[in-house]
Amino acid sequence: MNTLQPAALAKYIDHTLLAPDASREQIRTLCEEAQEHGFYSVCLNSAQVPYAASCLTDDSVVICAVVGFPLGAGLSETKAFEAERAIAAGAGEIDMVLNIGWLKEGLLEAVRDDIAMVHTACGPVPLKVILETCLLNDEQKVQACEICRDLGVAFVKTSTGFSRSGATLEDVALMRKTVGNGVGVKASGGVRDYPTAVKMIEAGATRLGSSSGVAIVGGAVTAASGY
Repeated sequence: MNTLQPAALAKYIDHTLLAPDASREQIRTLCEEAQEHGFYSVCLNSAQVPYAASCLTDDSVVICAVVGFPLGAGLSETKAFEAERAIAAGAGEIDMVLNIGWLKEGLLEAVRDDIAMVHTACGPVPLKVILETCLLNDEQKVQACEICRDLGVAFVKTSTGFSRSGATLEDVALMRKTVGNGVGVKASGGVRDYPTAVKMIEAGATRLGSSSGVAIVGGAVTAASGY
């Protein structure tokens, strides 16, 4: 029997809407659902942050903004500026995509500097670093996690949900093993039902990114469509 009941998963969930054509009506609904169910945050593209801030009636739900999303291939200075402006607009967490090409090429100092620049721009605001695990081998995943651990970021995150595949239990476990207990692990992409959510937490995830939060806390056992 699962020790985590569906409603208890709400505090793990970043209720997510990252579609490029997301409407304000959809953003408002996302915020209302987050407040109703007690989700940890709403996760949005940075341009949606000001409107989401106007929709949330209290500060119990954090606004999480993605930066350099979904490719991670922009200038580090641009990522840092986006993070600064998103925070100024009301974001309480930042999810950045690291430079995947640099990591795969072994340019580890460049990867470190990229993350460090955004981390500095965030100040006290927690930074999550998206690895896009489906594009990496295990050695590269470990290297990225070690960099993030040593820089003291808040979380490492599996996926954008916009590449070939999302989170796997194996990747979550590897990331948890590498960062230890001092860094959070966010499983995102493909976490769309209650059993999957529980398995991700059991594997080491401390946050879940999903567009199916309502289904998860409702105990759904069949995956919905979406992020």
